This record gives sequence, structure tokens and C-alpha cells, in this order.
Amino acid sequence: MASSPTIRYGALAQTFHWLTAVLVVTAFILGPEGSEDEVFRGADLGRQAHETLGLAVFVLTAARLLWRLADRRPDPPDVARWMDIASKAVQGALYLLLCAVPLSAVIGTWLEGHPVTLLAGIEVAPMIAASHSLGERVSELHGLLGDTLIWIAGLHAAAALFHHYFLKDTVLVTMLPRWLKK
Repeated sequence: MASSPTIRYGALAQTFHWLTAVLVVTAFILGPEGSEDEVFRGADLGRQAHETLGLAVFVLTAARLLWRLADRRPDPPDVARWMDIASKAVQGALYLLLCAVPLSAVIGTWLEGHPVTLLAGIEVAPMIAASHSLGERVSELHGLLGDTLIWIAGLHAAAALFHHYFLKDTVLVTMLPRWLKK
């Protein structure tokens, strides 16, 4: 007896996906701006939330990648070869950025000689030797990577909507909960 095709990702994979999206957007919005002195002055709740969310994104991404090894994925729709390649490239870039953005934040912060400060004032002291100028460059890279993540995630969302409304395939539906109408 042949198994029926898988149409959607499972509930856990969908939860990982949408929770990651919410955390990334929220962290981006709460991201501190300004000079190093402004960013690291006092116990700023926005910075604490940003750093906590960033760490949560990293942990969630690690769990998501591990889950991906065991989870059954939907059958891919028939698309042009270039779309399949583009899809895999965007997905790979997103996973890479979901790891690189939080790691660059932690490394840049520590190199600048500051602790990572989480909600409730929990501080994770630098675990690497300070190199202020390198830390500044890594922190600038963090900002660039964060912007790139938002742009690529936006492209990813736009492509899903294009598939749904113009190509009328199941790409978007695969990540929507069953209770949500197509």
C-alpha cells in the first residue's frame, strides 16, 4: 500500500518556522541603534530583550535544524529548475544567517569588552579576550547581517505569496496550520 503524499510540514516544524519569524522581526525592531556608548549604557530593557530574543533565535534554529533531520517534509511541487535552486539557496542563506546574526552579536559584544545582558539583568561575561577595534567591526557586520536576514526573509515571504496567488501551487500551504483555510 502506497503512503499518501505529505502536503504540509508537521505542527512542530510549523511552530519552529513561525516562532522564528516572530522572534526575528521583534528582535530587529528592538535592535539598539547609535554609538557603542548609547547601546551599552545602563540596563536598557530594549537591549536586554533584543539580546534575549537573539539567543532564543539561535537556540530555536539549532533545535529546528536537528528536528529537520528526523522530520518528514512535504513533497516539493513541480517547479522550474531555477526556482528549485533559488529556493534551496534562499533557505540555506536563511539558516546561515539565523546562526551568524546571533553569533556575530555575541562575539562582537564580547570583543568590545561588554557582557551579553539578557532579560532580568542576567549577564554573560565575555569569554574571549577583548579587541575593541575588531569587536566594532564584528558588531558592524552583525548589523549588516541582520539587515540582510530581514531582506532575504522578506523575499522568502514574497516568493511564498507569489507561489500561492500566481502559480497556485502548495508552497505556502505547506507551512500553514491545517486549521487555517487555504
